Amino acid sequence: MAAARVTAAIALGGNLGDPPATLATALHRLAAHPGISITACSPLYRSTAIGPEGQPDYANAVILISTLLPALPLLDLLQQLENEAGRLRTVRWGARTLDLDLLLFGDENISHPRLQVPHPEMTQRQFVMRPLHDIAPDGTLPDGRAFSAITASLPDSGLAIWPDPRWPSLDL
Repeated sequence: MAAARVTAAIALGGNLGDPPATLATALHRLAAHPGISITACSPLYRSTAIGPEGQPDYANAVILISTLLPALPLLDLLQQLENEAGRLRTVRWGARTLDLDLLLFGDENISHPRLQVPHPEMTQRQFVMRPLHDIAPDGTLPDGRAFSAITASLPDSGLAIWPDPRWPSLDL
């Protein structure tokens, strides 16, 4: 029996080095994986860093994928890409070259020591919800809450499109 494809949402972010280029490289690496098809890609956004003061702004985006990978192997792949991009996990919410968060995995609720899905903080973050809503305007969380309602309830945090010619405009 063949593995079933699952639609997953992944947030991409980074604020060290050249964030648009780093996010574009991660996107291309994901697209090249044989078990992943990218089905939607949000615009690239600029957001103010949360966490320790003095950090540069973040580049943020969200993609939707169709995947044959189970959730934990997908998480392993995301963490491998973060590590290859020079990600260091020394300060909570500290500056980073690349952050790849598995937001949603089908309509599953996953509670595992290494993975919580839906991502536990996604509904409090405009820099996650707005790009997710951009690519899935009719989307809902597994509990039925609409992306549109969540996005509308969040304060405008100064999130802005980050125009960069290296950011893919995937014609899917």
